[in-house]
Amino acid sequence: MISEDKMELASITNEKALIITVSGRLDTTTAQDFETKCLEMIAQGDKNFIVDLKDVEYISSAGLRSILSVGKKIRSDNGNLAFCSLRGMVKEVFEISGFSSIFTIHDTREQAIEAI
Repeated sequence: MISEDKMELASITNEKALIITVSGRLDTTTAQDFETKCLEMIAQGDKNFIVDLKDVEYISSAGLRSILSVGKKIRSDNGNLAFCSLRGMVKEVFEISGFSSIFTIHDTREQAIEAI
């Protein structure tokens, strides 16, 4: 169980992409950590990234800003970024903020892997 002010990040690599699973909250407390860890993964040379947000409970403007920063870095490196498994409040925030128009979003991880 993740405490209310925590964010956890895990990654696995399959043959098509590096899959990053985020859990907890992406807010002013955790956004910088998310961005730093993602940028470290990008620096390792992977080009295709899928971010699974199934277990993200809350995302603030700071979280969106960190996602945008990571997305810009991946695009500047000619990489691909897709999100999957958005639900509830996180899905609404992506839609209201216009992020669902900026980024590729899939309903499931399997769909994201197939499409990337």
